[in-house]
Amino acid sequence: MTNQPSTAKQASRPIGIFDSGIGGLTVAHALINTLPKENIIYFGDTAHMPYGDKSSAAIQAYSVKIAHMLLQQECKLILIACNSASAAAYELVKEYIASQAIVMNVIDPVITFLKQHYAHKRIGLIGTRQTINSHIYKKKIDELNLGIELSSYATNLLASAIEEFGNHHVIDALLKVYLAYPDLETADALVLACTHYPIIKERILTHYHTLNRPPIDIIDSAEIVAAAVKKQLENNQLINMNGKQSKHFYVSDYTETFAANAALFFGQDITLEHYPLWD
Repeated sequence: MTNQPSTAKQASRPIGIFDSGIGGLTVAHALINTLPKENIIYFGDTAHMPYGDKSSAAIQAYSVKIAHMLLQQECKLILIACNSASAAAYELVKEYIASQAIVMNVIDPVITFLKQHYAHKRIGLIGTRQTINSHIYKKKIDELNLGIELSSYATNLLASAIEEFGNHHVIDALLKVYLAYPDLETADALVLACTHYPIIKERILTHYHTLNRPPIDIIDSAEIVAAAVKKQLENNQLINMNGKQSKHFYVSDYTETFAANAALFFGQDITLEHYPLWD
């Protein structure tokens, strides 16, 4: 796709975003603010959430199926807005898409950000078991050779709790347990390596405030990824300069929680279209 001449028609094609549930909405929200004229198609694979406790093979199957659906919607760029799927399925989806669309993940932009700002720092990272066990962040950070000391921990129940309760005080009990590791308590920065976690960013900051330690940098991937998507579209001359933004939301299984959280994110009622993956 990058070698093809760009036209206004190509630029007006939508951006496709997918995640297992509501987590990717944090990225979608940042993307909409960063690129206010882009048409957005969001797919929440609510029938299979969370991805964090699924096998790599299962995540790959879901991801390729969703990517196929987004290609049918003529998306110019497909963003895997899930760390677990980015770790397990990015290369496969990229191979499947070939030249039909640009494919991006939510891990590489964060690695670039760490490279630019956190050489020789102590970095904590929390994510799902799938993301942590893939060791993808450690491999990519080690390749930078910048003296970044990374401590990664699986916080597997957090994503499910956020799906169920949203930004509710019940989350505080989980944070007290999960963030009690000494490496996380003393880190210079904490990477939220799950797109669900920015929803509870203020609760994480409050937790660290109770530790009576210097302020910690919370690295929220949503804005970092949105900026990277904008740069990618600019490089390919695919920024949509015309028209009014449209947003379309698909889910593989309708849930009241997803509908309520989507409406909360975007300040308006959201119409969800049911799209079963395997029918």
